[in-house]
Amino acid sequence: MSKELQMSYLDNVDLPQLIWEEIDKVSKDRKLNEQQKEKLINSVKKEYMKSSFEPGEALGIISAQSISEPATQMTMRTYHFAGSAGLQITLGLPRLIEIFDARKEPTTPMMTLYLKSKFNTKEDGEEIAKQLREKKMRNFSNTISVDLTNKKIKIELKKIKQSEKKETMEKLEKTFKNYTIKLNGERIDIEPKEGEITIKELEKLKKKILALHVSGLQGIKNSVLVKEGKDWIIKTLGSNFEKILLMEEFDIRKCYTNNIHEIAKFLGIEAARTALMREIRDTLEQQGLDIDQRHIMLVADIMTLTGEIRAVGRYGIAGTHTSVLTRAGFEETVKHLVKASVRGEIDTFEGIFDNVMINKQIPVGTGMFELVAKIGEE
Repeated sequence: MSKELQMSYLDNVDLPQLIWEEIDKVSKDRKLNEQQKEKLINSVKKEYMKSSFEPGEALGIISAQSISEPATQMTMRTYHFAGSAGLQITLGLPRLIEIFDARKEPTTPMMTLYLKSKFNTKEDGEEIAKQLREKKMRNFSNTISVDLTNKKIKIELKKIKQSEKKETMEKLEKTFKNYTIKLNGERIDIEPKEGEITIKELEKLKKKILALHVSGLQGIKNSVLVKEGKDWIIKTLGSNFEKILLMEEFDIRKCYTNNIHEIAKFLGIEAARTALMREIRDTLEQQGLDIDQRHIMLVADIMTLTGEIRAVGRYGIAGTHTSVLTRAGFEETVKHLVKASVRGEIDTFEGIFDNVMINKQIPVGTGMFELVAKIGEE
């Protein structure tokens, strides 16, 4: 295309009002002259035209192909130590499957926590990171045994601080109110206040005691302090976003978890949509795959369209198609056909897949409309 023709073509490009406002703002901030502003406008128009699509274009199909084709080239290196933090997290294809399946809990939940300025020191950061780690009764005990003769549980404690002993005793007394709990030096004895207890019940009690949460945040298996630029950041293995949002030490505007459902629950569906896009993009980029952000945005939009996070598969988006043949063509063919026949469902053949199945023209591009011509007399 010649320069004159290209300029004429760009003159006819109609940019939305929002983009014009942004251009004016940039022009004022950078103090551009008329020639520079004209150059900026033409550059924006070119990018805008690259980003637009033709009416009737099958965007869903193109997005699906654009993500799934490169994803087949992903390496099978599925775990990675997150930088200097040394926390092993799930990556690659397993992580991508987790995201698209909208799993309630990631295989390796992780949080990135930013400290407020007054706590942004190495000493404070290490102390806060230490307090976050979940500690169960098994972390405070050397051995725990069942005394079959006297029908009681004996816990031999590690060498711990007096404050930790007190905290442990308070937690045990609060949880097991029907039992007598005594501290004898470095040993805790637990027995029923009244009545007999069977050996089977003692074994169950032993398991409950070992799993008892004593201190820290539930679900936080490990936490480490790392420095990024001028900031000290805490990275955790495990997620408890609800409690983090209530803690004064953290800047909750920056804190992040890779558990999308937690974000949706406490920050809303729009925040979950943004997190979905970030997780998909980061997972693909870690494998060296460059996919247009608009394809990822479209997938995130359709996953959060109803106000809840839906999986892409048969129990989510694919299972809610109005077309019987489209549902049947995805998975569980017989089940969908039988259900549709019992319910008396009608397929109106408005989609792509159902029309392909019966060899009809698909309603995409020029197939979206009928051209009627009135032929006059010769």
